Amino acid sequence: MALSATIYKAELSISDMDRHYYATHALTLARHPSETEERLMTRLLAFALYADERLEFGKGLSDTDEPALWRKAYTDEIELWIDVGLPDETRLRKACNQSRQVVVLAYGGHATDVWWSKIANTLTRHDNLSVLAIDDADMQKLVALCARTMRLQCLIQDGELQLIAGDATLAIRPDIRMGDYAVA
Repeated sequence: MALSATIYKAELSISDMDRHYYATHALTLARHPSETEERLMTRLLAFALYADERLEFGKGLSDTDEPALWRKAYTDEIELWIDVGLPDETRLRKACNQSRQVVVLAYGGHATDVWWSKIANTLTRHDNLSVLAIDDADMQKLVALCARTMRLQCLIQDGELQLIAGDATLAIRPDIRMGDYAVA
């Protein structure tokens, strides 16, 4: 018997002072049976960082041709491709060729450093690629906020994201490994 996805609901209120974006989103995230809470929460974090009325979640782990999140133009051109985790070089090259802008939110502690040291030099020619790394301690705090129903407030200012859930507050400043933090 095949396992089905677990559904998570998040009400995410975003005040992004860096991009002047202010909105509340009612999000439904499907967690594939093989997906970790780290990946799920990184997808949610990516949504908060790059929120837009046209930003949407991809089909997930079941479809390797789609990113974790993307924003398409009305002409169906991919404006923004967001991957989470440690994607391979081939996937990133393909994404850079298909999209105006590509962002990777990498996580995984020491594995992130190893991954980056292996592929960094081969990706320098892609001026439309940004790679941000999330600190392992921050990732563990982010995962602690994971619940089937979440109500989160997000404040972004000067490159730092503050996530508030009830009495808990988490400040995250992604480490920029390549490219720009902000995406047009």
